[in-house]
Amino acid sequence: MDTSRARPSGERGSDFARLSRRIAQEGLLKKRPGYYAARITLVAGLFAASWALFAWVGDSWWQLAVAVLMAAAFGQVTLLAHDLAHGQISRSRRTSRIAGLITGNLAIGLSYGWWMDKHTRHHANPNHEDHDPDVAPDFLVWSERQAEASRGLPRFVGRWQAFLFFPLLTLEGLNLKVSSFRALRRKSLKNRTLEGLLLSAHVLAYAGVLFLVLPPGLALAFLAVHQACYGVYLGCTFAPNHKGMPVLTAEDELDFLRRQVLTSRNVRGGRLVNTALGGLNYQIEHHLFPSMPSANLRRAQPIVREYCESLGIDYVECGLFRSWGQALRHLHAVGRQLRGAAAT
Repeated sequence: MDTSRARPSGERGSDFARLSRRIAQEGLLKKRPGYYAARITLVAGLFAASWALFAWVGDSWWQLAVAVLMAAAFGQVTLLAHDLAHGQISRSRRTSRIAGLITGNLAIGLSYGWWMDKHTRHHANPNHEDHDPDVAPDFLVWSERQAEASRGLPRFVGRWQAFLFFPLLTLEGLNLKVSSFRALRRKSLKNRTLEGLLLSAHVLAYAGVLFLVLPPGLALAFLAVHQACYGVYLGCTFAPNHKGMPVLTAEDELDFLRRQVLTSRNVRGGRLVNTALGGLNYQIEHHLFPSMPSANLRRAQPIVREYCESLGIDYVECGLFRSWGQALRHLHAVGRQLRGAAAT
């Protein structure tokens, strides 16, 4: 996977270092307090409004529509927690961690510390089948090597994983909560007691409000719709970024620039896509400069794209639906050998 070209004369440092200097000169790494103040206000308003509407609608099956709205609110809070984890909002780690615990653990029931560790490892080795936890073969298999080595449930699911992908996403919201509580057993997790108390407070408050306002059957239906839509929203936000892009192994020796660009995909779209995906549609720029405020990623894109083209590095971008299609075709192709094995 050699995509290198001769370095322009007179410029020092690695390919990424030269790009980084240009990005810094454009001021794109500077914080955007005004932008985030407005965004936090809007997201907090959406979150509060969804709960206020829940209380106002009361015992009615219209609550299932409220559940969909609340899933979108939870998704937007999750995207804010993501930006906090990357230090995009504040330079202070302490401030980011406190805000992350409030938005993650307390507001949506997601362990900030566990997710931050997992996501950091993903950023260090995106789409690496040995080091990226996002392509670990838990239920789905992401490479032919993983398919060949799969056993049990991943081997069974892997045969038709492209068709099962979106149905499985409906469980992702609950899976994140279960994984958050399981992470509390790890001694490496900082502030385990505080994280556990905040997670428990979220679950008790969430379940308490549901069953206080709604009869049991409707409360369970609300919970199912809310968590299913939340899981699908997160999956549709994060899946287009890397799924269907090259999966790396120990044999692939790439520098930082190529490792990040070649495994990432940008998603074209207007303001609606940018808002819904929280800026993660500029995934290449985000992986190269994870601390860059999401509002600056759009301005960084033409610089990064032109620079990659000058070095002969594939820079991939497509529409949202096409990105999902590429991910599903990749999953189906990986499962081909499992379908063949089952037929013999």
